[in-house]
Amino acid sequence: MHKIQIIENICYTELVYGRINKKLKTNFTKSEIEKMILKILNDTEEKYYQKIGKNFYVSNSENNIKITVNSNTYRVITADRIKNKS
Repeated sequence: MHKIQIIENICYTELVYGRINKKLKTNFTKSEIEKMILKILNDTEEKYYQKIGKNFYVSNSENNIKITVNSNTYRVITADRIKNKS
């Protein structure tokens, strides 16, 4: 249920693009970031969507990325690499 709402309402602030590039060590354009985020959200199974407090956390181990989305505004807060637990 959260998955569809997030995908339909996802939005970005100007600052988040730089934050995502910095955290993922990439140099993507705004549209490349939006395409990547949307693809990951679509490819991730609903069971990997977690609501904790005021945020949604979407963990995609295939891409090794965790996306944080505000649950009120559906604004992307950040994207992090998932740290391998070895």
